[in-house]
Amino acid sequence: MNMIMKLALAVSLSLGSVSGVLAAEFTKGIVKKVDMKTEKVTIKHEDLKNLGMPGMTMVFSVADKAMLDKLKQGEQIEFVADRVKGKLTVTEVR
Repeated sequence: MNMIMKLALAVSLSLGSVSGVLAAEFTKGIVKKVDMKTEKVTIKHEDLKNLGMPGMTMVFSVADKAMLDKLKQGEQIEFVADRVKGKLTVTEVR
């Protein structure tokens, strides 16, 4: 394989792995409670594959407290959760 083809292959593989890391996996859930005082939300969710957790009802911190204003009890959502500073945290909602 010539040098240009090797370089093109290496760049292609690198970009593929970077895009996989950056792609957030959304999980379906139902908002059970929004607690403005503690800045937390309770969500009954499907499996959180990125965290290796089965579906259950859990309390999450939020990455941005402005998210709480958009969430309503009983609402079906899709969200991304991750460990942020050791706490299970909702980082994105749609």
